[in-house]
Amino acid sequence: MRSGFFKETIVEHIHLTDSRLQRAWILIGLAVLLTAPLWLNFYGLSLVTLMMITAIGAIGLNILTGWTGLISLGQTAFMVLGAYAYAISTETWGWPPLLGFALAGIVPMLASVLIGIPSLRLTGLYLAITTLASSFIVNHLVLEFDGLTNGSSGIFVNRPVIFGYAFNSDASLFYLVAGFGILAILLSLNLRRSRVGRAFFAIRDNDNAARVMGINLSAWKIYAFMVSSFVVGICGALYGIFLSFVTVDGFPFLLSIEALAILIVGGIGSIAGAVLGAIFLVGLPELLGMVFSFFGPEVQSLLATSAHEVKGVLYGLIIIFFLRLQPHGLMGLWSDLKRAWTIWPLRY
Repeated sequence: MRSGFFKETIVEHIHLTDSRLQRAWILIGLAVLLTAPLWLNFYGLSLVTLMMITAIGAIGLNILTGWTGLISLGQTAFMVLGAYAYAISTETWGWPPLLGFALAGIVPMLASVLIGIPSLRLTGLYLAITTLASSFIVNHLVLEFDGLTNGSSGIFVNRPVIFGYAFNSDASLFYLVAGFGILAILLSLNLRRSRVGRAFFAIRDNDNAARVMGINLSAWKIYAFMVSSFVVGICGALYGIFLSFVTVDGFPFLLSIEALAILIVGGIGSIAGAVLGAIFLVGLPELLGMVFSFFGPEVQSLLATSAHEVKGVLYGLIIIFFLRLQPHGLMGLWSDLKRAWTIWPLRY
């Protein structure tokens, strides 16, 4: 039985995994992902696409909150900036979609510097309130600069055309989002193994010890804000394309709560946990609808008319449940199951 991990060469350190079983599961997952449009209907394909978009945003927040320990409630601000940066650059200015995606990441990244610098000395609840205020400020600015953003009327967003290929169908949009999702996962995996990722974890675990080790806390916290907001901005652009319409009403504050709930449910600090948490929370209303269908049309109509309020209450209950019973989330539950399976004969 394998009892540890010892790497002897640089090549072994560079590899993301040296487990044949993990490689096999990765190949199976990629095969299922690539063939999903062949066996999913329209609604199922849209649901999986939304799961992947949500997972990209959760991965971006995980870099800031899960790795660096900086709690943020202003992710909707970066999503709004990314969505509007893409919509304005492609629909108003006529830029190519690839430049629009680049701007969708750069604009929130620059805005994160303005938000991060005043927040360098803040932690915990004070930082969360500061980032929460930033989302309201961004929404107000978007509505005020109606000559550029079209105000409350919003901007219609067409499907992108990249290198002559139009992503007009739902299957092609699925593959576009899947491509960005894979890039976000690879970026996070490699960033985590780099000196940048190690600095983030050092700040999260003990910022005083990190300062003694020579880590510039102010600079690395700004870096964390920048990298996180870049990924979240791309998520906002993809979400705007998914909705085909960009407006501040399409990015409610509940999205920030949902992002934190995803990290708590999946496992804070884990990339796989961010993905699993996104799948769980996006699919939860569908599961809830199936359960409510057994209680008659009255309960179903309540879910249909009060979906926003029901989701808010549900997210709160889930956060309390996981914080109380499984603080390490789904990844912690998976680790417990693996440990129980490994020592099964000796457990009882």
